[in-house]
Amino acid sequence: MAKHDTSGLASLSPFELKDELIKLAGSVSNRLMLNAGRGNPNFLATIPRHGFWQLGQFAMIESERSFSYLPEGVGGFPRRAGIEERFDLYARVHKDVPGVKFLTGAVSYVRDQLGLDGGDFLYEMCEGILACNYPVPDRMLRLSEKIVKQYIRKEMIGAHPFLGDFDLYAVEGGTAAMTYLFNSLKVNHLINPGDTIALGMPIFTPYIEIPELAEYHLTEVSIDADPASGWQYPKKELDKLRDPKVKAFFLVNPSNPPSVKMSDESLKYIASIVEERPDLILLTDDVYGTFADNFVSLFAMCPKNTLLVYSYSKYFGATGWRLGVIATHKSNLFDEQLANLPR
Repeated sequence: MAKHDTSGLASLSPFELKDELIKLAGSVSNRLMLNAGRGNPNFLATIPRHGFWQLGQFAMIESERSFSYLPEGVGGFPRRAGIEERFDLYARVHKDVPGVKFLTGAVSYVRDQLGLDGGDFLYEMCEGILACNYPVPDRMLRLSEKIVKQYIRKEMIGAHPFLGDFDLYAVEGGTAAMTYLFNSLKVNHLINPGDTIALGMPIFTPYIEIPELAEYHLTEVSIDADPASGWQYPKKELDKLRDPKVKAFFLVNPSNPPSVKMSDESLKYIASIVEERPDLILLTDDVYGTFADNFVSLFAMCPKNTLLVYSYSKYFGATGWRLGVIATHKSNLFDEQLANLPR
């Protein structure tokens, strides 16, 4: 392998360095390159995919049915009246088609276990998959939020005691969530240029780079995990959060790249610090939480201080669909801080 000039690599950002390494690897003949730079799973969940395509088929029939008097190639919005009965007929006719059983199970779950209206659910799903209307409400579709909320409760909170309710905000994956949160915290004056934020290290590269951008210009403090202790945060590192200059603590849990969930001891220790520092903002990216057994999010421990980011990308092998949510408790620190801002 020929020697390459590496003198300029130190000045590159981690993402730029990754591109240079890929370019370098591609220049070597008779070698297979493994790109471990992105957390893209090599699997996908097939059952919901089959359900997705069958939902699309049903929605198209609904669209063409509503405007049956128009020329071929023009459809209308699905109609709410009678949609559940028409779906039941569709499901019976196509009962052996992959995905139909999944759909009937989904409708049954929404109607019989969550107590929501099955027809309203089908109408919302048909409008959504046809993309024929602006999302209303624009924060997140009404029934979709209630359904995803049950999932978040199960996977991020579990059996941990949790008082009150929370809101969800649908976003285009975890990366979009980060971008929106940083920007929203800035424009709402909850963090300002020159403020200090703590980062749980090691961490996903954009968390390091975004705060350093000129529009944020934040000072970073590292909360370093100890590889000798299984990549857990020592108490002396977490004690840095007691400093009132630290406005926020951003972390990935389970960690990226070490892929280790935070211990119960550390979660409780952070919660004790928050009792001492009720003004501390917590942002936890729990995208990998569904891979860990008995996972409990920091959102469950400190709900009023925490912004929770979750994405379906990794667990369902759906990185290209950009499906994510941000969760905030209905009674939260951020609303309190906004209310205390000067007029």
